[in-house]
Amino acid sequence: MAALLVASAGKHFRDPAFYRDVVPGYLCRRDPEPGTDQGGPAHPLAVLSRDEWIAVSGLLELAAAVGILLPPTRKLTATALTAMFAAFLAGHVDALVRAYSPAGTPLRRKIHTARLPLQAPLILWAWSLRKSALPKRAPGSRP
Repeated sequence: MAALLVASAGKHFRDPAFYRDVVPGYLCRRDPEPGTDQGGPAHPLAVLSRDEWIAVSGLLELAAAVGILLPPTRKLTATALTAMFAAFLAGHVDALVRAYSPAGTPLRRKIHTARLPLQAPLILWAWSLRKSALPKRAPGSRP
């Protein structure tokens, strides 16, 4: 999981366009066009731009890759990672709905039809990592 997270985090910065479709529009701040005063959030959760959300999620994945490897933080990180992957479902559903809209393309339909079901194994895998990284010893036993 840590290797997957590091690879994904790197892709967030090397190829942010890969993630653009899965950031729901309602999360994205509308920055003013140059020379205008119009912009601002359209939704209370619209606090970052699309690219900022992509960068933040890449940083979170990088932090999770480290946290999952450290025994003291593994359970907390795995729980947070499970929640993050579950939250990402909203973006994947939104992208799939848009792919099947009149503006969608056959390629986007294929991509998002394949991406959405991949979230379930990621969620289950992250949840399974909540178990301790170190074997438990019986009280009074020697290491």
